[in-house]
Amino acid sequence: MAEIIPAILEKNFNEIKNKLMALRENTKCVHIDLCDGIAVPSQSWPFTSGGLEDFDFRKIMNEEEGMPYWQEFDFEFDLMVADAVENFDLYMKLGPKRIIFHPDLGGDTEEFVNFLEGLDMYIRDNVQIGLAFKPIDDLAVVSKISHKVDFLHCMGSDKIGFQGKSFSPKALENIKILKKNLPGIVISVDIGVNLENAEAILDAGADRLTVGSAIWRAPNPIGTLQSFQSLV
Repeated sequence: MAEIIPAILEKNFNEIKNKLMALRENTKCVHIDLCDGIAVPSQSWPFTSGGLEDFDFRKIMNEEEGMPYWQEFDFEFDLMVADAVENFDLYMKLGPKRIIFHPDLGGDTEEFVNFLEGLDMYIRDNVQIGLAFKPIDDLAVVSKISHKVDFLHCMGSDKIGFQGKSFSPKALENIKILKKNLPGIVISVDIGVNLENAEAILDAGADRLTVGSAIWRAPNPIGTLQSFQSLV
């Protein structure tokens, strides 16, 4: 059965808290975008307020507290950051159920593959690792690495790190091709998903829809989330 995952991209930690509060009892999994302004042009918490030295981030790193409502959610962190591999152990302290990486699929991927192969077995057994790719990326490279990860994260636009972008027809074709060539692969889709195209994306083979602006810019965000959930 397909899954709808609300996405949060916020500059302010209090706004993350507010959105998580609104989602309580309405979903189990929440996707949180971390954008550092280096790997992508945009910035989100904690990079808008001190980066890894942000007050709230440090409290979590020091295990003084967890993410808001951590007992109630499975968190999926999308690491649109330049130090995803270097500071992987720090990001793990956020308590993820899933972590998504954005390696340079146009360059040498050997270092990233070596990182994946060197991960502790406890992590591999308890945290799902996702490989993100854009419409412009070479599907041959995506396919080559796919068996090293737990799922593929199909970006609906080449411009990542922003909400509200249009969904690319190329992304839809990519989903169909990968589902045909990689039987059993789990594909999540992120950016540009709305109530008008969600069914077509699901029909193409998507297993998870990550939905941000279509929920939060709606007059009734929770009602809109429930409309998405009624599709699966």
